[in-house]
Amino acid sequence: MNTDYALLSKQLESLIEHETDEVALLSNASAFINQALLDVNWVGFYLAKQQQLVLGPFQGNVACTRLPLNQGVGGTAAATLKTLRVDDVHQFAGHIACDVRSQSEIVIPLLVNNNLYGVLDIDSERPGRFSQTDQTGLEQLARVIEQNLSEKQ
Repeated sequence: MNTDYALLSKQLESLIEHETDEVALLSNASAFINQALLDVNWVGFYLAKQQQLVLGPFQGNVACTRLPLNQGVGGTAAATLKTLRVDDVHQFAGHIACDVRSQSEIVIPLLVNNNLYGVLDIDSERPGRFSQTDQTGLEQLARVIEQNLSEKQ
């Protein structure tokens, strides 16, 4: 089953466009993405604060509270400002296992006003869950979130 990311982008925009509170915006965005995607077990945000990533709104099991920049998938994506799509997190050097059931992961940096705001982090219990098509579509959703956060600042 193919995910219609263009439709999801429009739906996400409608959901968050008038929300002025960042926590409410990110909470609904994580819930929306979690409901829209199959085979994911964690969807959430880590926010850049004091040279680290701090857990933000999410859907899923209890997670790591803080991630160092440049460590793990999330910290590396944040430090390099590049999306990381990892088919097998156990093969990723320095992987931080917040949930041992997670097998694959995609992390997309979020930039607000050209500054690192945080990351959108999505995990799956299925190895190789995220394709290039998913990456492109999820980056599109991240741009919707960035745009709406930029308007709030």
